[in-house]
Amino acid sequence: MSESLHTVTTMPAARQPGCPFDPPKELIQAREHGPISRFPFPDGHQGWLVTGYDLIRSILADPRFSSRKELMGHHPLVDYGDIEVPPAPPGEFLLMDEPQHGRYRKPLVGKFTVRRMRLLTERVEQVTAEHLDAMEKAGPTADLVTAFAKPIPSIIICELLGVPYEDRGSFQDNIDKFLGGEVGDEELIAAYTATQQYLAELVAAKRANPTDDVLSDLLDSDLTDEELRGMALILLAAGFDTTANMLALGTFALLQNPEQLAALRAEPALTDGAVEELLRYLSVAKQFARVALEDVELGGQTIKAGSTVILSLHTANRDPERFTDPHVLDLRRQEGGHLAFSHGIHQCLGQQLARVEMRVALPALVSRFPTLRLAVPAEEVGLRPETADIYGVKSLPVTWDV
Repeated sequence: MSESLHTVTTMPAARQPGCPFDPPKELIQAREHGPISRFPFPDGHQGWLVTGYDLIRSILADPRFSSRKELMGHHPLVDYGDIEVPPAPPGEFLLMDEPQHGRYRKPLVGKFTVRRMRLLTERVEQVTAEHLDAMEKAGPTADLVTAFAKPIPSIIICELLGVPYEDRGSFQDNIDKFLGGEVGDEELIAAYTATQQYLAELVAAKRANPTDDVLSDLLDSDLTDEELRGMALILLAAGFDTTANMLALGTFALLQNPEQLAALRAEPALTDGAVEELLRYLSVAKQFARVALEDVELGGQTIKAGSTVILSLHTANRDPERFTDPHVLDLRRQEGGHLAFSHGIHQCLGQQLARVEMRVALPALVSRFPTLRLAVPAEEVGLRPETADIYGVKSLPVTWDV
């Protein structure tokens, strides 16, 4: 093993002041040293941090690296001692390998095809217009997170899953708690448990009275109520939180890059490329972990069986060997292939839905409010901490001329 191999001693706790869209400096520096670094976990486990695009893409597609929850005994920020991690609850397929993962994912794939999601475009346009109307009427100031970024994906995923929209308040708050990185373990577990309980009741209600939605469609399968609850939890959390943060953080990034914002306003044909570039540039699902199931040669290193590997997706999407001027937001960028939706068997199931929502909502917002701007200095915008599973803004005060 090379003695010159870089070591990242601690996972960075914050981003550089004035750089809310860039990965923490320590991770960018790690990538400059090479695509793989040693990473000693707080509990003493000698693991790895991978920051290079090509290596991360290969690991995500390699069955020798596991996503199983019960193998994830080492946390990059906390020493949990000898606590034994249980397997993922039934249905929570993000934290599973094949064949269990396929049992839950396969029945859902047909529900989230490009064609099906495009058919939703008209509904997304309607929901977006309603919220922009309300924002305009209540204006000329708003918190873009609560007025726009949260409600649009929330309504759509509620309708898809058959969740009564009037219940959104409690589950949104709970999802914020277990993905936002700001509450202690006790509160996090309480929020997670409350969401599980709510979804258990919802599945029981669908059994008694099926409606026209994804959850009801799955009732004819051999999936148990417990499995359906776990699947619903993954879909609800992923379908709401990631897109809400992309809409808010994406707007913030455009407001901080006025030339790019002007280009998007002037050229609607830029929309699809702009969405892909924002996904790459912001990478709100910033890192994942995998565990080696056997010894694997990777980037000139031997990753021992049982070693935990942290995959830094946001540095992969800023890898200069993959993307030209990677720290520049360029809506005309021609290079595709970002990893914002991950890769391999765990590639985001709802990526086409997220694309439809962003392609509709962002151009509608910027064309409706040509003078849209921040209502506070950029450094006062409330950001989620680095401990959050999904990065984003907690609030985004904006204003415009009437």
